[in-house]
Amino acid sequence: MGLFSTLNTGTSALNAAQVAVATTSQNIANQDNASYTRQRVNFAASSAVSSGGISVGSGVTITSVTRVHDEYSYVKMRNAATAVAYDAYKTQVLEEASNYFPDLDESGIAVDLEEYFSAWNDLASNATEGSQKIALVQSALTMTSDIQSARDSLRDLQDSVNSQLGTAVDEINSIAEQISDINKQINVIEAEEGNYANDLRDQRDELELTLSNLVDISVYKGNTSSYTSSVSSDLSTSETTSTEYSLNIAGYTIIDGSTYHPLVASNTSNTSGYYSVYYETQDGKQYDLTGKISGGEVGSMLDLRGRVLNGENGYPTDGKIQDYIDELDTFAQTLITATNNIYAQSAQSSMQSPILDIKGDDALKNAYDNIESGTFDVIIYDKSGVEVARKTVAVGSTTTLSDDTFSDSIVSQINASTDDNSDNNSLNDVDDYFTAIYMEDGTFSLSPTTNNSGYTIAIEDNGTNFPGAIGISQFLTGSNASDISVATQYQKDPSSMEGFAAPISGDNTVANAMVQLQYDSLSFYNSGIVSKGTLDGYYTSLTTHIASEASAAASSLSTNQTLYNTAYTEFQSTSGVNEDEELANLIMYQASYTAAAKIITTIDEMLDTLLGMKS
Repeated sequence: MGLFSTLNTGTSALNAAQVAVATTSQNIANQDNASYTRQRVNFAASSAVSSGGISVGSGVTITSVTRVHDEYSYVKMRNAATAVAYDAYKTQVLEEASNYFPDLDESGIAVDLEEYFSAWNDLASNATEGSQKIALVQSALTMTSDIQSARDSLRDLQDSVNSQLGTAVDEINSIAEQISDINKQINVIEAEEGNYANDLRDQRDELELTLSNLVDISVYKGNTSSYTSSVSSDLSTSETTSTEYSLNIAGYTIIDGSTYHPLVASNTSNTSGYYSVYYETQDGKQYDLTGKISGGEVGSMLDLRGRVLNGENGYPTDGKIQDYIDELDTFAQTLITATNNIYAQSAQSSMQSPILDIKGDDALKNAYDNIESGTFDVIIYDKSGVEVARKTVAVGSTTTLSDDTFSDSIVSQINASTDDNSDNNSLNDVDDYFTAIYMEDGTFSLSPTTNNSGYTIAIEDNGTNFPGAIGISQFLTGSNASDISVATQYQKDPSSMEGFAAPISGDNTVANAMVQLQYDSLSFYNSGIVSKGTLDGYYTSLTTHIASEASAAASSLSTNQTLYNTAYTEFQSTSGVNEDEELANLIMYQASYTAAAKIITTIDEMLDTLLGMKS
């Protein structure tokens, strides 16, 4: 043990102080870098030298330069970021959806509906007035056009979310590839004991945080060790220095060390072009994750767009936006059916449905969710508007249009040679004036017989919804909000539509029933669920539903943003750079450097003295 050993001790202290000052300088330089984790120098006493029964320390050793990183608070912050991203995207989309239903004082479907019924009321006052028929058709066109426009906007929004889903999956894969590449670099650097890839670990954390904004992830980084900082903050932290790494999405390992397995967004099997998300193994086997992915923007996209895709049309059967579309379709379907149920009472020279997407042997109640068991009456009027025949037709659980296997069909019941008038005359009944036919092309018609000379036919429904559901006599056409409109013949010639039941000048039975329709309690059929209410009530419920969910999403976003801010502050209090603390450390390390330099100066002077003695 001599002066030279002591000189080495001073030199080690000098070097340690230099590294500490350099590390502190790095922290100060990155104090505004949110993704930077402050670093600290870890010291250990060098092995003591023993001689003559005396052990003297040989200085200080720098064991490592590590991050002051609390993995627990980081994970809490990352999870909070996932929740914020989910609610932020959801709020944005739902607020956009609510804008499609303004319902201001002078615009919106609710106003259209009010003006539509007002036009029917004007027609009821004078059922033959041509100008009022024109106004009615115009108001009906405005209303149906606005319903279609709202529905189209919702579908466009759903399409946009789907498109963004495909882009987001590509971004997930890009981030996963970057993380796997960083893991490879970390493994190379940290293969030598004592080396820590601090900056790369910061980059990886930043990518994890970006990924957590897209989707809920779980990450394993090996065992986490806790320690207490030796600097003035004296904070307890937890960090892993293992090179182990795996990242899971929905229970599937996307990143395993330096390899990653990309997600696949595929729409080849969906006629709508909507994406399903798969996890693909190296052998090409795919696992559908569409219903399993949660959290972040992608989880929000799937919850909004819908996860379960219909095999027939490729569109979702679930999801917030699809719920709104379904509710608007239900509103439009009920409006069409109820209107046409009433309009079928207006006597016509003949009646014909549009092409129906059912077979003659399909049970009507299975084919149409809004057809109910009950009866409807077929009525025949003569030229003077006098009712000359009436036949009641029954609709049951097995009733079809033209097949009599299980029960009498609609065609058979109408065409049956029965004494409808109970006058023992077989030549003046419904079947003597009109014939029911269901054609192979899918149209159902009521056509005059050869003996018919000016007789007209009408249908009065008693709760079956049959005339409105099949559209045997339409004022409004279409099946839902996507195609609701006014019958083409009335668009071309409004004067050809009538507000009467019996073809008598001045009869306003149908017009009055249309006015009353706005107050009637109707059945709304939506995916097997039947609700009761008025048209205005159901539509108001729809708009309230959309607005309330947008408000709830905004409220949830505010709450989760507060939780994120708290988690972020907690994480930064440990891992962020505190300028005052770093300046205090800088002064401390400067003092250490000065003291170490003093040791070297002292040893140098002692050596000079020793050498002087020899001379």
